[in-house]
Amino acid sequence: MVITKDIKMADVIHMNHFSLSILERFGIELGFGDKSVDETCKIYNVDTDFFLEIINAFIHTEYFPKKQLQNFPVKLITDYLQKTHNYYMQIKVPEIESLIEEMVLSCSTQKENINLLKRFFSEYKEELKNHIQREEKVVFPYTQLIENAFYSDKIDKQTLRQMDEYSIDIFEKEHDNIEEKLYDLKNIIIKYLPQPNNKTLCNKLLHELFGLEKDINDHSRIEDKVLVPKILEMEKGIRKKAGLKV
Repeated sequence: MVITKDIKMADVIHMNHFSLSILERFGIELGFGDKSVDETCKIYNVDTDFFLEIINAFIHTEYFPKKQLQNFPVKLITDYLQKTHNYYMQIKVPEIESLIEEMVLSCSTQKENINLLKRFFSEYKEELKNHIQREEKVVFPYTQLIENAFYSDKIDKQTLRQMDEYSIDIFEKEHDNIEEKLYDLKNIIIKYLPQPNNKTLCNKLLHELFGLEKDINDHSRIEDKVLVPKILEMEKGIRKKAGLKV
């Protein structure tokens, strides 16, 4: 079922409780009663159409409104991507670290294996942090520069020079797959880690890792299928406007 603006926001959560994390990124708090998606979004100054595209893409894997999302301003897309970065580093990663630490403390015979798991996740955290920093310091400022230039009447030489030094297809080529290490980490737990004393903690950890992997996959889809094609088209438009070969 595709979510529309007239559906109650509470029903969105009942459809998929993972959508709570999306509401959090938009700054929408619980306690909205029977208000619709549209009514709730207006209270929190959230673009309803943008929210609908994001939430539907998140809940339904077969739904991906690439063209619709490409119609939204770059700033709106990158702001959402940055909020997702914050969600990973400030909420999800600390939650997973806390579960691993609990496993370390609760194990009397598996400490070496659990500590190995802890080191592996620590390396992943560092990789994720570097990935995020590169996007926020290099990629997102560049996408904003391109959008500004695209809608400008005159293309300055500095913009063209920056496009020569760094274009979005470089990001597309070097966009490392940060989901792969999560898959490896899950496999270590499922296939090779002897069952720890506290099996419930282990299952909770796997649940959180599966959730983070899905979330990062959705995040990457927006970058690869929406942001990159949008900026590629704008780069072509800028070159054309400047009288350069496209």
